[in-house]
Amino acid sequence: MPPTLHTIENEYWQVGILPEMGASVVFGRVRKDTGWLDILRPTDPADYENPSRCASFILIPWSNRIKDAKFRFQGRDYTLEVNNADGHAIHGDTRHRPWQVEIAGQERIGLTFNSTAHMSVNFPWQFAATAEYWLDGPDFVMGLSLRNIDDEPFPGGFGQHPYFVRTDDVTLQLPVDHVYEMNGAIPVREAGPVTPELDFRTPRRLRDAPPLDDLYRGRQGDQPVRIMYPAQGVEIAISSDPIYEHLIAYAPAGQPFFAVEPVTNANDGFNLFERGIAGTGVFVLEPGAERRGLIRLRLLAT
Repeated sequence: MPPTLHTIENEYWQVGILPEMGASVVFGRVRKDTGWLDILRPTDPADYENPSRCASFILIPWSNRIKDAKFRFQGRDYTLEVNNADGHAIHGDTRHRPWQVEIAGQERIGLTFNSTAHMSVNFPWQFAATAEYWLDGPDFVMGLSLRNIDDEPFPGGFGQHPYFVRTDDVTLQLPVDHVYEMNGAIPVREAGPVTPELDFRTPRRLRDAPPLDDLYRGRQGDQPVRIMYPAQGVEIAISSDPIYEHLIAYAPAGQPFFAVEPVTNANDGFNLFERGIAGTGVFVLEPGAERRGLIRLRLLAT
């Protein structure tokens, strides 16, 4: 049977979530005139069992890649399962697993995940997580938490991977001052000043920019990311809690979508953290400890 779809809706947003498929989002639509306009990349129902093709999916207990699926923490070496064609471990563990629905209503759904209920989890420690999606007027809010239920500390991180519809005139503003030099998708060193080619501090149309697969940090205070659709008269402002220290922009050439991902840790953050690199965004959770964060997508008329 196909996974069960739960829809939350108010006068501004209509959002579909698949609890059984990583608590992934399959569409995010905003009210436009008398109908709905897809802002998040809509998922073909035939792809509901493939989180990578969803509109947004959860990254936990780490975000993005761990180089060669190996890392070192507190003097010990750990090996994960390679789960990406580039030879790395990617996007945490939970996006292909069912989450448990704890509360579900017209404008809110709350879900939980406990690694002890699953076999062969791709992480050396036991953890629990929560995901919440709710509508607050013009805001679509995504909440995540990660809790250590093991008996020893572990490094952690999380994030969301939302894809947006790409139009010819879509314009992007990223209020971040630093970017990482990358070898493939792996940072070489700590972030440095943003380069002119990758500078979106002033709004730029994506069609005028190079293809993107880049990792940013150094947020400008509380300034939101802005995604503007001039022809539709719609803007989405993305704000997030300070725990989301990093931002990934992914805009491959020739595709009808792009991604702007608020995440806590840098790509390969566990290894950077062990090397003493500053600003990795990796946090260490002691047994029983928990970290939380919210992301808000606010609909604005232009």
